Amino acid sequence: MKKKHQNIFFVLGVVLLALMATQLNFAEVWANLQRAGYWFFAVVGLWFFLYMFNTASWYIIIKSQEKTDADKKHISFWWLYKLSVSGFALNYATPGGLMGGEPYRIMELSPRIGVERATSSVLLFVMTHIFSHFWFWLFSIPLFILTQHVSVFMAIMLSVATCVLLLAIWFFLSGYKKGLAVRAMKLLGYIPGVRNWAKRYIETHKEQLENIDKQIAALHSQDRKTFFSVVFIEWLCRVCSALEVFFILLVLMPSVNYLNCILIISFTTLFANMLFFMPLQLGGREGGFLMSITGLGLTTNAGIFVALLVRVRELIWTAIGLLLIKVSRKE
Repeated sequence: MKKKHQNIFFVLGVVLLALMATQLNFAEVWANLQRAGYWFFAVVGLWFFLYMFNTASWYIIIKSQEKTDADKKHISFWWLYKLSVSGFALNYATPGGLMGGEPYRIMELSPRIGVERATSSVLLFVMTHIFSHFWFWLFSIPLFILTQHVSVFMAIMLSVATCVLLLAIWFFLSGYKKGLAVRAMKLLGYIPGVRNWAKRYIETHKEQLENIDKQIAALHSQDRKTFFSVVFIEWLCRVCSALEVFFILLVLMPSVNYLNCILIISFTTLFANMLFFMPLQLGGREGGFLMSITGLGLTTNAGIFVALLVRVRELIWTAIGLLLIKVSRKE
C-alpha cells in the first residue's frame, strides 16, 4: 500500500477514536477500572487470542486459494494478524462498519497475491465472519430455552428470530454457491447516486468480478472441509468471546454462570449489529448489555459496569490496531 493511503487510514481512525474517547466520563472509568483490578487486564489480554481465531480463519482461506505453485506466496501469520487487528480497528472506528477495514486489508494484501485473490479472500472472510454470527445467534435460541423461563411473548419472538436467522443462513449459502461480487455490484446499480458508477464498473471489470465469484464459490463447493473449518473457528471465537463478560461479572458475583454470559454476548451483538452504521456502535452496545443483563435477572449496575469496561477495552484495541497500521516490515 502507498504511504499516502496508509496515512489516510491512520489519520481518519485516530480522529474518530479521539472523538469517541471524549464521550467517556473519565472519573467513572477510572473508578470502575480500580474496581475491576487485574480482571480488566484479563479482558484486554483475551482479545489477543480472539484475534488469533479471526486471523487463522483468514489465513486458511488464503491458503485454500493456492491451486498452483505460482499461487504460493509466503505470507506470515503474524503479518496477517497485524492486518486483522488494524482492519477491525478501522471497522470499529468508521461509521457503516466495513467502510474502512476491508478496503485497507485488500490494499495491503494485493501487492502480494494480486487484487482478485486479495479481494475474494477478504470477501470470503467477511462473509464467513457474518455467517458464523448467524449460527451463533441460532445456537443461542435453544440455549435460552433450556436455561431460562420462556413466556408466551418470548416464545413468539424466538420463533420469529429462528425463521429470520434460517432465511439469512440460506441467503449466505446461496452467496457462497453462486458468488457475491457481481450480485453486490448489481444491487448497487439500484441505489441512486452510485447507480451509473456501478453499471460502468460492472462493464469494465466484468471478468475480474466473475473470477472473484469463482474463487468464492470454490471454497464452498470444492473444499468443504476448509469451509466448515473456517466457519467453526469463527463460531468458536464467538463462544469464547463470552469469557469477556464472564471475567467482568466475576468481580461482582463469583457464582456467575458462563451459559448466561453466552446469552448476554449473543443478544448484545445482535442488537449492536442492528446499529452497524454507528462508530463503535455507540449507544447500541451499551443498550444491548443493559437489556440482556437485566433480562437475565442481574442488576442495572452490573449492566453499566460490563458495558463501560467493554467500551474501554474496545478503545484500547482500536488504538493498538491504528498504531499497527504504521508498523510495516521492510521488504
